[in-house]
Amino acid sequence: MDLLPVSGTVLRSDARVREAAGDIGLRYGVDYTDDAAVTALLAERRKALAAEQRRPAAWLGLLTLMAGMFLPFGIPLAPALDAHLFAVLGAAASLTVIGAALLVHARTQWKRALRHGPLAGYREVLGIARAHGIPLAHIPPWLEGRTTSGGGKGAAPIPTYPPVAPAPEAPAETATAPPATATASVPVPVPVPPKPWAVSYYEQTADAGGWHDEMGCLLILAGAGGATWAATVGTAAGYAALLLVPLAIWVWLAGRRQGREKEELREEALKYVKELEAAQAAGARVPELSPQLRALLDDHH
Repeated sequence: MDLLPVSGTVLRSDARVREAAGDIGLRYGVDYTDDAAVTALLAERRKALAAEQRRPAAWLGLLTLMAGMFLPFGIPLAPALDAHLFAVLGAAASLTVIGAALLVHARTQWKRALRHGPLAGYREVLGIARAHGIPLAHIPPWLEGRTTSGGGKGAAPIPTYPPVAPAPEAPAETATAPPATATASVPVPVPVPPKPWAVSYYEQTADAGGWHDEMGCLLILAGAGGATWAATVGTAAGYAALLLVPLAIWVWLAGRRQGREKEELREEALKYVKELEAAQAAGARVPELSPQLRALLDDHH
């Protein structure tokens, strides 16, 4: 998926946003109204951030920190260490400090990559666009330094600016241009694809379900427990719990059917997002995606 937060065509549609994006672009040497340039910038910076997270310092720091924290708990398991108690505690403290230092260093390097000049400039452009009433279709969590689930404020959120009043409408016609020429110069807005019913239903049900497997297991356990109790105590009534077994099978089948339905709806939602991507590339002003579609887009990446 290559759906951008906002297309260059939409940024250029407001003269004030276009001017601000141009000024920011001059600072960082990037044309933020060029979709190809922005796509390349985002791909390059995302790759750089992923490389920062895979640096040895991060993993080594985590392992060293865990070793320092759990080393004292191994003293009771190894009586020979009692004679060197202070040395062991000193080693644990040293490992903890070194591990924490490595993690802080890795975090600092990651933040530095996240606040890379052109990427920071793009976040400024997005903040200005939002202040001027331009919707941002989708902001990838990594762009703001948020978790993969999209939670939290992030280490580098989109700047917030005071809302700006809409731009005054241009006059219907001018004295220097004939009406036919003026009419021909007016860009035709690109329509946004309508949201299919299946996509709306996916948004309603994307977070539902997921309990069938657990419920089926509980019913099986209850049925087996009742039968065991009946066989042990000698009470025939306990065998009635075996009726829960076919109920558990029915619950599992219902969950499987719901899973297939959700997968079909998911494919329809992905198809709709692809249509939005094509419309955005053609210059349409794509509205902000719902949380369910944003999560789907993040998972698909």
